[in-house]
Amino acid sequence: MKITIRILASVVCLLLLAVGVAFSQEKDVKGCKDHPLISRMNNYYISSCKKDFNSFDFYVKEGNKTIEGEMTKISYSLREGSTQPSFLQVRRNYGNAVKNIGGMVVFDEDRRSTFRVTRGGKEAWIALEVFNEGRNYDLVVLEIAPMAQEVTADAMYSALKKDGFMALYINFDTGKSVIKPESMPIIGQIAALLKAHPELKVSIEGHTDNVGTPQSNKTLSTQRAKSVMSAVVQKGIAATRLTALGWGQEKPVADNRSEDGRAKNRRVEIVKK
Repeated sequence: MKITIRILASVVCLLLLAVGVAFSQEKDVKGCKDHPLISRMNNYYISSCKKDFNSFDFYVKEGNKTIEGEMTKISYSLREGSTQPSFLQVRRNYGNAVKNIGGMVVFDEDRRSTFRVTRGGKEAWIALEVFNEGRNYDLVVLEIAPMAQEVTADAMYSALKKDGFMALYINFDTGKSVIKPESMPIIGQIAALLKAHPELKVSIEGHTDNVGTPQSNKTLSTQRAKSVMSAVVQKGIAATRLTALGWGQEKPVADNRSEDGRAKNRRVEIVKK
């Protein structure tokens, strides 16, 4: 009887040990955590992670797009005993999560999805790849600095004399007309230009890519042009020297079928009157 009890106790201990080992293996790897931009699905744990400056090939409709930046790669695994989602469920979960933070779906097919998000002055690309019927998936989040433009009052004046206009890449939140802080130095240089040349009058003209409807894009570009004009007036420039105009998607300078082209089309031009 005592031998039987001891055997049962040993079996229980071994079972508890096995459960404990399995549980410990399903904890997040030490030092790893979700990316602050986007979290994991329920019932998954982090099995590995890596962060460095690197390049990555993102799937897009046109093929592959290689982007460099601060890259975070996180591998997730489903906890034992959890309901296994399908490829489609994982992709739809992340597609909805990205849209909720103002991002967009760039590519979505089979086991892979690509998303783009602009937040906090940075553009981020996200790659999702699902494995083993949904039991595992990888997330790659690559953050790139916003489009930078070194603009001086003298450079603007030279462009106005030569071409009659200059394209400025002023950063706004997606779908909004509030100027981001990192673009305020450009506003300062527009004001400096007008102070240095009191005879000069300019038109501030907004342009967009073709994402959205023509009417909404025209409205947005007008609002952004007015926002820039208002910011320049606040720097001490008479409003009578400025006009604001929005063209929406009517005057592209690059191919809207590519992300690079759309980025170039999202601009504000200062035009000599």
